[in-house]
Amino acid sequence: MARGGAAPGPGEPGVRTERAAGPGRKASRMSRFLQGGRLFEDRTPGGPVPRLLMRWVRRPLLPAVRLWRRNLQLRVVAGTLLMSIGVVLLLGFVVIGQVRNGLLEAKGTAAQTQAAGGFAAAQEKANAPLAPGGQGGEGADGMTGSTSWRTELVDQLASGGKNAFNVVALSADSVTEGSGSRAARGSGSVEASSVPERLRQNVSKGQGAYQTYSLIQYSYGNESQPGLVVGKRLYDIDQQPYELYYLFPLTQEEESLSLVKTTLATAGLFVVVLLGAIAWFVVRQVVTPVRMAAGIAERLSAGKLQERMKVTGEDDIARLGEAFNKMAQNLQLKIQQLEELSRMQRRFVSDVSHELRTPLTTVRMAADVIHEARADFDPVTARSAELLGDQLDRFESLLADLLEISRFDAGAAALEAEPIDLRTVVHRVIGGAEPLAERKGTRILVVGDDQPVIAEADARRVERVLRNLVVNAVEHGEGRDVVVRMGVAQGAVAVAVRDYGVGLKPGEATRVFNRFWRADPARARTTGGTGLGLSIAVEDARLHGGWLQAWGEPGGGSQFRLTLPRTADEPLRGSPIPLEPEDSRRNREDRERDETGSGTSGDHRLMSVPPQPGAGARSPLPVPGHCPVARSGAPSSVHPAALPGNGARVVARQAPERPGGVAGGVQNSDQEDTTRGY
Repeated sequence: MARGGAAPGPGEPGVRTERAAGPGRKASRMSRFLQGGRLFEDRTPGGPVPRLLMRWVRRPLLPAVRLWRRNLQLRVVAGTLLMSIGVVLLLGFVVIGQVRNGLLEAKGTAAQTQAAGGFAAAQEKANAPLAPGGQGGEGADGMTGSTSWRTELVDQLASGGKNAFNVVALSADSVTEGSGSRAARGSGSVEASSVPERLRQNVSKGQGAYQTYSLIQYSYGNESQPGLVVGKRLYDIDQQPYELYYLFPLTQEEESLSLVKTTLATAGLFVVVLLGAIAWFVVRQVVTPVRMAAGIAERLSAGKLQERMKVTGEDDIARLGEAFNKMAQNLQLKIQQLEELSRMQRRFVSDVSHELRTPLTTVRMAADVIHEARADFDPVTARSAELLGDQLDRFESLLADLLEISRFDAGAAALEAEPIDLRTVVHRVIGGAEPLAERKGTRILVVGDDQPVIAEADARRVERVLRNLVVNAVEHGEGRDVVVRMGVAQGAVAVAVRDYGVGLKPGEATRVFNRFWRADPARARTTGGTGLGLSIAVEDARLHGGWLQAWGEPGGGSQFRLTLPRTADEPLRGSPIPLEPEDSRRNREDRERDETGSGTSGDHRLMSVPPQPGAGARSPLPVPGHCPVARSGAPSSVHPAALPGNGARVVARQAPERPGGVAGGVQNSDQEDTTRGY
C-alpha cells in the first residue's frame, strides 16, 4: 500500500489481504523454527530445549555470580588466594625438583664409590692364586669351582651392605636362576630380572661401569621398590667374562622426599591461609569506608540529606570521608536553595495566574463588546477587533495551562476516576477535531472500537490528553490520514494515535514532553498552541498510573500511545498496543525479508499503509459516530511495553529514495525538513 492512506473498512480488499497474510506468516515462522531451530520473535539462536537447559544450569549460579560482582572484598581475597596457591605450587615444584635431583645425585655418587670398591675387590679375588685342587674341580655338592667362587663372591660383597645394597652376578648368556655353571647368583632374594636388559647390553659391550634406575624385584612375594643399578663386566677365576651388578634401593631417598613434600604442603597451606587473612584484613580497612560511603550515598539519593560519614584518623580514608561530608553538605545546601527557589517560582506562577484572571475577565468583556460592534468599524479597526479576540483566546488557554501545571507542581492535582468507555471519549475528541481536519484535508480513522474499552479514569483528563494527541497528529500529518487505535487486554487499555507526517528525529521522542519544547521553532502553527500540551498530558497519564509514550521515524510519521490501567491503582505490566506500529519502516523490511526467505508470493503481503486517495478525490471527514472504521480484534495478550513515563524509541533509519527524488513519501524537500513542534 501507499504511505499515509486510509485504513480499509470491513470487507475491503485491504482487510482481506491482511487476514490472508496471517497463515503465511505462521508458516514462515514454522519453517524458520524447523530449519534453524528458532522459535521466538527475538531470533534467539537454538531451540527451546537448549535454552531451558542453559536456564536450569545458570539458575543456581546466579546468586554466586551476583555476590562475586557486588563484593569487592571477596574478589580481592579470592584473587590473593588463587595467586598465593599458584606461587606456592610453583615454589613447591621447584624445591621438590631440586631436592629430588640432589638426593639422586648424592645417591649416585655414593653408589659409584661403593660399586667401584666392590668391582676392584672382585677383580683382585679373581686374580689371586687358587688353592690346590680348587680350579675346575667339582665340590661335594656338585658345583664347579667357578660357580662356587661366584657364589662366595656375591655373599662376600653383599655382607658389607646389608639393607643398603644387593649384589647380582650374571653370566653373559644367563638371565634367570637355574642349575648349571652359568646360572645367575644374587643376594637378598633379589631376582635377576631386576637388571634391565638395556643396561646388560651396555655392560657387555663396554669396559667401564654403567648405571641406570630400575625397579628392584624380590622373590617370595616381597614388595618391589625403585633403585639404582650399577654394573660392570669382569672376569672370573676361569677367565670367563661375567657381569657384576650392585642394586641400591632408594627407600631412604623416597622417605626424605616424602618428608620434604609434607613439609612444603603444610607450610604452603599455612602461607596461603595467612596471605588470605592478611588480604582480608587489609582490604577490609579500605572497603569498609567505601561501603559506608556507598550506603550514605544511597540514603542521600533517597532524600536523607542529613546523612554523614564517620571520620576517624588523618589518613587518606579520613580525608576521603571529610571530602564526602563536605560534598554532601554543599549538595544539601544547594538542593535546599533550589527547592526554595522552585517553591517561590511555583508560587509566583500560581499567584500571577490567579491575579491575571480578574483583569483578563474585564478585558474579555470589553473585547467581546468591541468584537460584536466590529460591523460598525472601518475594515482596519474591525480586523484589529478580530485579532484581539483571537489573542485573548490564546491568552486564556495559556493561563489555563499555567494554572494546571502549577497544580501538578504543587501536588494539588486530584483524580476523579470512574468507569468510562474510552470509545465515547475518542469519538467526542474526533468530533471536536473535525474543523481542523477538514481544513487540513485529513481523515481520522478509528480502529479497535468493536468492543467496549472500559477503564477507571478521569474522563476530563483523558479527553484532554487525547484531544492534544489527535490535534497534534492532524496538524503535523501533512494532510495524510490519522489512525486512532484502541486496544484492551488483561489489566490495561491503550489508545494510540498514528500519523504519517514528517515524523520525529532521533532523540526528539524523549524531549517532546518537555515544557515549551518545539522541534522547529520557525514552524508556523495554525492552532496557536502554548507548548504545554504534552507536558500536561504526560502528567495526566502519570496521575492515572499510566504511560504516555512516543515513537517516530524521520519521514515515516509518529505514534503516541496512552496506556492506562483498567482498575485504579493497579500497576501496569504492558500495553495492548505495541509502541512501534506494524507499518513502520523496520517492520516492513523485516516482513519483506521473511516473505522473501520463505517464498511467499507478493499477493499475500501485509499492506503497511492504506492507500491514499488523491487530493481532489478525498472524501469529506465523516461524522464521528459514522466514520469508517477498520475493524480488528483486540490482541489476545499484552505486548511488552517500553519504559514507564515518557520513555520512547525513535528509528534513525533514513527514508529510502523513491523515483523522482521523493524520500519516504514526503512531497518536497521543504516538507522533508519540517519537523514536529508542540
